[in-house]
Amino acid sequence: MSEFLTTALDAALIAGKILRENFGKPLEVDSMLAHDIKLEIDRRTQRAIEDHILARHPEHAIYGEEGMRGGTGDCEWIVDPLDGTVNYFYCIPHFATTIAVRRNNELLAGVVHDPLRDETWTVEAGGPARLNGKEIRVSTRTDLQECVVSMGVSKTVDTIDSTLPAFNNAIRKVKKMRMLGSAALDIAYVAAGRLDAYMEGTISLWDVAAGILLVRAAGGVVDMQPHEGNPDKFRIMATSGNADFASLVPH
Repeated sequence: MSEFLTTALDAALIAGKILRENFGKPLEVDSMLAHDIKLEIDRRTQRAIEDHILARHPEHAIYGEEGMRGGTGDCEWIVDPLDGTVNYFYCIPHFATTIAVRRNNELLAGVVHDPLRDETWTVEAGGPARLNGKEIRVSTRTDLQECVVSMGVSKTVDTIDSTLPAFNNAIRKVKKMRMLGSAALDIAYVAAGRLDAYMEGTISLWDVAAGILLVRAAGGVVDMQPHEGNPDKFRIMATSGNADFASLVPH
C-alpha cells in the first residue's frame, strides 16, 4: 500500500474502534433536527482521524462534515467519521467511516470501514478495489428486473419531495429498492456487486469520495453532477454500468 492508503486505513481503523466501543451506549446529542441528529461522537471520531492524518502529513488539509482543519498543501483529505449517524443513534448496525485523499481534485486513495461487520474497502488510483484484501468487481446483472438499487434520501422537505418521483419510477422497474441510511456503504456495496446501483439527489462529497474511486476501480460507472449554486452538494448515480440504469431517473 502507498503511504496515503496506509494513513487512510489506519485512521479509519482508529475511528472504527471508537464507534464500535460506543455502539449501543448512551450518547451525547449535540442537536436533534427534524430529519437528522448531530452527536458528540461524530466530533470525537473526526478529531481522532484528523490527529492521525496531520501527525503524518501536517501540511495537508482536511475537509469533512465536521469542518476544515490543517494546512494549505496541495493534498486534501475528505472525511466522514460516521456516515449513518441516525442508524448509529438508534442502534441500527449499518454505518461506516469513510476517508479519501485527493491532490488537485484527483482522487488518489480511499477507504470505507464498517467496524461492526469488520469489513474494509480499500482502493488506490490505478489499482483494484478490494474488500478485506480481496479484489472485488461490480455486479454482472444486465436485466433491471433482476437488479437491487439503493436510493438515498436527503434531510429537507424539498429534497424528499424531489426524490419521491424517482423512487416511484425506479421501484416499478427493478427487483427491489432499498433505503439503507449510509451512502458510504451503499456505494461500497455497488463496488462489491451486492447492489447494482446507488442513486441520491443531494449528497456531500465526504460521503462518497472513497466510494467513487472504489466503484470505478471495480469496473462500474459513477455520474456525479454538482448542484447549481451549491458546490458542496451533488447528484450521484453509481452503477455497475451493465443495465439500463438511466431509465430509472424520470425525465
